Amino acid sequence: MILLDTTVLVYAAGRDHPLRDPCRRLLEAHARQAIRCTTTVEVVQELTHVYGRGRTRSDAAAVARRYLTAFDLLTTAPPDLALGLKLYEAHERLGAFDAVLAAVVLNQGLQALVSADADFAAVPGLPWIDPVTAVTRPS
Repeated sequence: MILLDTTVLVYAAGRDHPLRDPCRRLLEAHARQAIRCTTTVEVVQELTHVYGRGRTRSDAAAVARRYLTAFDLLTTAPPDLALGLKLYEAHERLGAFDAVLAAVVLNQGLQALVSADADFAAVPGLPWIDPVTAVTRPS
């Protein structure tokens, strides 16, 4: 199972951008069951916030609802937060939200994290996939 970061969902749903098509192909592969992807409630919430900038709340909620039904969402647990806080302290460029997302992958035995955010590459042991190249980059 592969965890998708907010960046993948935002680019797939968003306006024309170099990352839109690679992110859409990833979601299409999931829909065809060629790969298994998931995400978290927090990622869908963040997508709603980001996508809602410059759009109506109804439009943002509609996109979020599509993602809500597209995945079996993972539950973030207290051990994920505990490891996420350690990662946050250890990696200056990694934000608190992203640190917890990395911890979910590490703690819950997921195959990889797909994100357009290269800051994940700094996390030891975290298999990070760049959506453009679709190459796993273990750290």
